[in-house]
Amino acid sequence: MTANTENLTAEAAGGMAAMDVNAESLGESFNGDLSIWGLFIQADLVVKTVMLLLLVASVWSWTLIFDKRRVLSRLSRRATKFEDAFWSGEALDKLYTRVKKSPDDPMLATFSAGMDEWQNGISGGMPTQDRLQASLQQRIERAMAVAIGKEMQRLEKGMTFLASVGSTAPFIGLLGTVWGIMNSFSSIAATNNTSLAVVAPGIAEALFATALGLLAAIPAVVFYNMFTTALNRYADRLETFSTEFSTILSRHMDQQVQQDGGVGAAVNVQQDNAKLAAE
Repeated sequence: MTANTENLTAEAAGGMAAMDVNAESLGESFNGDLSIWGLFIQADLVVKTVMLLLLVASVWSWTLIFDKRRVLSRLSRRATKFEDAFWSGEALDKLYTRVKKSPDDPMLATFSAGMDEWQNGISGGMPTQDRLQASLQQRIERAMAVAIGKEMQRLEKGMTFLASVGSTAPFIGLLGTVWGIMNSFSSIAATNNTSLAVVAPGIAEALFATALGLLAAIPAVVFYNMFTTALNRYADRLETFSTEFSTILSRHMDQQVQQDGGVGAAVNVQQDNAKLAAE
């Protein structure tokens, strides 16, 4: 009995020692770096390409985001300042002369387009026939509509990129995820070992690619929706101003025709402007 007990004790001790050796060797078998930089360096070419593509998309998206916020904020302040001057009762021909030298601005461009067409239409005198008046009114409205369209098209630059990043970045990150998991299974098949040390690098790369895809997509989607709403509001503001301005010019044209039949018509719409503002 004593001999058998000693043999069992020796075998158990040998088994525990073997387990300790295997555990120690398993713990030392993985010396990789699981930091962000380490995951990028250890990734294969496909996963690295996905990571770099998502990183570039994210950086460019944030560049567009900061630029759009700055531009829209500046345009809102300028529009408010111009509307205050427009409704102050200042003669529109004087206001037109003053703002033509100002920097490019959608509302100023809309106003200038309307005034250009107005001055061209009355250069030979105020039209007295209803047909000619209607034609001038339509040309003014079309000129301002074209100016609004051009300016809004210019302001919407970059929005397509944000929409594309928001819709495709998760799937690009998913490509890196799938590829990283494939690498993990390939490592398992090559080593016949399912330990964490074997599968950890590929799984970590896969999750990192997914995270980069979400980091690129989420801000792009959020700010795309915000900017779309802001641009629609600004476009409505331009349309409203265009309608009000066209109404002022139409009223002034009717009054001039009634007063003097169009002879010596001036472009001083100060009184009409003040009346419409009061209404």
